Amino acid sequence: MCCRGCPLSTEKRNLHRFKLCVLSLAQSLNRAMGVALTRSAQWTAAGYGTGTLEITPLNESLLNEITKFVESFTYKYPKEAKFVFVEPLEWKTDLEPSAFGSGYIVSDTTVKSEEVDRDGEPLLLLSVPQIKVRSFGQLSQLLAITKGSKLQEVQACIEANRDPIVKILGSEYGETKDSTTLAILDTITKDNEMFIKRKIAILLKQLDLHLLNHSLKHISLEIHLNPTRFKKDIELLKRFSGKGELTVLESIEYTSDYEFSNGCRAPPWRQIRGEICYVLVKPHDVEALCITCSAEGVFLNGGKKEEEGEINYERQGEIYNDLVSCLKDKSPVFSENMSKQELRFSEEQQKDQQPIEKAKVEDGHSSAAGSEKSKTEKNQINFGKSHITKRLEPSLNWRATVDYKDHKSSVKDNQEEKQGKIERSSISISSGRAQLLRKSGEKVEETASESSSESEEDEEPPDHRQEANADLPSEYWQIQKLVKYLKGGNQTATVIALCSMKDFNLAQETCQLAIRDVGGLEVLINLLDTDEVKCKIGSLKILKEISYNPQIRRNIVDLGGLPIMVNILDSPHKSLKCLAAETIANVAKFKRARRAVRQHGGITKLVALLDCGQNSVELTQPSLYETRDVEVARCGALALWSCSKSHSNKEAIRKAGGIPLLARLLKTSHEDMLIPVVGTLQECASEENYRAAIKAERIIENLVKNLNSENEQLQEHCAMAIYQCAEDEETRDLVRLHGGLKPLASLLNNTGNKERLAAVTGAIWKCSISKENVIKFREYKAIETLVGLLTDQPEEVLVNVVGALGECCQEHENRVIVRRCGGIQPLVNLLVGINQALLVNVTKAVGACAVEPESMVIIDRLDGVRLLWSLLKNPHPDVKASAAWALCPCIENAKDAGEMVRSFVGGLELVVNLLKSDNKEVLASVCAAITNIAKDQENLAVITDHGVVPLLSKLANTNNDKLRRHLAEAISRCCMWGRNRVAFGEHKAVAPLVRYLKSTDTNVHRATAQALYQLSEDADNCITMHENGAVKLLLDMVGSPDQDLQEAAAGCISNIRRLALATEKARYT
Repeated sequence: MCCRGCPLSTEKRNLHRFKLCVLSLAQSLNRAMGVALTRSAQWTAAGYGTGTLEITPLNESLLNEITKFVESFTYKYPKEAKFVFVEPLEWKTDLEPSAFGSGYIVSDTTVKSEEVDRDGEPLLLLSVPQIKVRSFGQLSQLLAITKGSKLQEVQACIEANRDPIVKILGSEYGETKDSTTLAILDTITKDNEMFIKRKIAILLKQLDLHLLNHSLKHISLEIHLNPTRFKKDIELLKRFSGKGELTVLESIEYTSDYEFSNGCRAPPWRQIRGEICYVLVKPHDVEALCITCSAEGVFLNGGKKEEEGEINYERQGEIYNDLVSCLKDKSPVFSENMSKQELRFSEEQQKDQQPIEKAKVEDGHSSAAGSEKSKTEKNQINFGKSHITKRLEPSLNWRATVDYKDHKSSVKDNQEEKQGKIERSSISISSGRAQLLRKSGEKVEETASESSSESEEDEEPPDHRQEANADLPSEYWQIQKLVKYLKGGNQTATVIALCSMKDFNLAQETCQLAIRDVGGLEVLINLLDTDEVKCKIGSLKILKEISYNPQIRRNIVDLGGLPIMVNILDSPHKSLKCLAAETIANVAKFKRARRAVRQHGGITKLVALLDCGQNSVELTQPSLYETRDVEVARCGALALWSCSKSHSNKEAIRKAGGIPLLARLLKTSHEDMLIPVVGTLQECASEENYRAAIKAERIIENLVKNLNSENEQLQEHCAMAIYQCAEDEETRDLVRLHGGLKPLASLLNNTGNKERLAAVTGAIWKCSISKENVIKFREYKAIETLVGLLTDQPEEVLVNVVGALGECCQEHENRVIVRRCGGIQPLVNLLVGINQALLVNVTKAVGACAVEPESMVIIDRLDGVRLLWSLLKNPHPDVKASAAWALCPCIENAKDAGEMVRSFVGGLELVVNLLKSDNKEVLASVCAAITNIAKDQENLAVITDHGVVPLLSKLANTNNDKLRRHLAEAISRCCMWGRNRVAFGEHKAVAPLVRYLKSTDTNVHRATAQALYQLSEDADNCITMHENGAVKLLLDMVGSPDQDLQEAAAGCISNIRRLALATEKARYT
């Protein structure tokens, strides 16, 4: 046995180190070799392996680089140039034997090199037209002989030898298995040529990576269209999309949530081809289209091969200059609707384009400093070449989206990702905030799902990252090597490999994709099905980290990983339960995953994790075991939070007894526990059954208590939960009784955290529906603070702020406060927006303020009435209705209202035409507006000419009491012009009005009696009323405590009686 310091021991250690080095090299070469040729070079449609290289500038550039490498090989590496290939490189050549000179044996049809191998075989053999070469030295000399046809010769060689690495170095450098790797190691000590072989392998790997990098730089110089332009066009098309009649599309979505740091969403190997992103477009009239946006233009691709599958990237059809041109050609409805909105679309496009062009010029200036060429470019920019665009550089650095909420609870503790994985964006949107936007009507594009609150993947702003080298980093190859050890190693090797893999930064996309690309996901999921706890723990730790990547989530579901994780929830090992639950929390971010969790019994098992015992939750210093119980419950709550976006899962949680357990956990002081618990309750509170259970379990009290927490995220989720629950009047009262209004009002002063501000303003909005709460908010000076938030805030905050002011301004004192604080002008300014939810709320607020004559003067001066009138053209029915309601107090309180209304060109005709709408709320609001418009005789004459009588008569057969009331009032007013009374009778409006008297609504009775009174001035109408039993019904109403109703009923009966008497008198006369 050798001692530690003896020469023999040192020699063995050095040999061992060398073996490990070669093992690493052999395995890293497996993926590196051929990347440039397979993914960078542009092959014909037959593809790599059967096609030929296309004649393109990129291919020519790559061939030039390969030629330079081979030509310089002899003098740079003279020893390696003599290495004899394992198999000759063979191809067809146009060279003639006469082209060869000294150093070759030349005959009429053959050429042999004088340089031979150990067996006497020539290293170059030409048998016209076939040529065989067996060393780099001969390749270098051959290129010197070819002179002007070097590129053609290199191209022919590459096309004929698709796997040159295997021919040069041997099959062990192809797909290296463990056994062949060991064979290499065993021969190293016996054959010194292996040292040269290793050196050549390294040189070839460096060449391959150089070609890949060179191709990326080359393609970046050829790009014409850029990601910024496509992104702006797609965002603009989203604004014009939806379910309305005038929308141009039903929906338009990216196929990938990833965004690279250069703005592209296409994979790196497609960026090489100039492709930028792929979008799924659903027109109104044709099947869904899958479209490729590339630097060269826009074209249809082959679509997705199957659900959640890969895209068929092959082009189908012609290339268009831009996305709009493509859609116009494919969808007649898009073309028609686009032509109607062309002007507005162009204006929006120009608005978006101005900051882009400015950014491009600034970028051109900054990149110009330091060189003569840059100065020239700078001068060109200064001379107005606005078309100069920022160079697009394909990148391997993902710019993904981070779901701020989940990221914080599951990675800080540890929270959810999406763009940026573990890096929080200052503008990231939580799932709670997304739900707030949905509740307040913000337009959010969603795929069809089990409930309105879930989408296939939450879309969020991209998290921009630093630009980095486009080459694949060394970690990519190192991780893939570890995965191969996982596949073939024993238990100990597997655990070590898992530990080594965990040491990498698994939040990086390249590391995540390295695991996926080499089949590591299958291995990790298979390890979960073993009996070895350590392997399970290691595998889950890795899966938990990489499952922040949306693509990997889907792959985990496709590979059947969720059922296995659900089964692990039954494990007696608490650490396993925690890891499985956290991984499920990350994976269950889309519909199919949530459904899989439920179908395999996961909801019941996750609810069971919440039962950690009353003592564990309440003790201030729990034992180790109790701490683990709390951690298990926290992880279970995290998973339930993700799953609770599905309606079916919400119901499953309730049936499994989740509400009492969540209520108990809500009493804990552990903030990391409270966040997912409140988050789950916030999601579930959208269901009426949950809101009732939340009241029964006294959860509101604890939500209010946690509003005083110092944790901003916890405050946000508590406010969001209150926002959801405050739809119910009793809950609003509970919030007030438990002292929740004061902390909500105080949180308005902290405007830095926009997500929390959106949640707080949302809770205040819903609580303001109760008058008692409005009084409290006035005491806490919340209304003044809300007015201050009307400017310089994101739309999701503005929607709630304006909604709260709309509720508060129902009272006189608050309207005065808003006016004195200067709130009228910012409210009117918001009338020019395009956000549907914001427009609905701001029209309500402006309408409420218009009740005050002093405020109405300001609104009129700011042209607010015209802006409200223009919103009657909005495609969204809710906006139309809200605008019409707001016009009512404006017309009622404006000075010289009749002249003001007539000043709006086409305004009266627009109002009358809205009576053709199918929306009951629009009809009711328009009838109310007509009631106020008709108070002016000239305006009444105009709307009569526009056909208001037949349109009102057509609406008479309705069961909607709200519409009945305002319709009756409008008919009553319109009777006061010309022969309109007679016209209403001719259009069969009288008999339906009589039936309104059977309604249970006193307001309907009053309006109907007044309408019948006006109609009874016509004899034929009196007969119709009598025939339909109006007299008996009106007699009952004469005794009503409502004086207006009494007078109208009595007047109508009087007219009917006079007609009867006159008829009787005429009969006897």
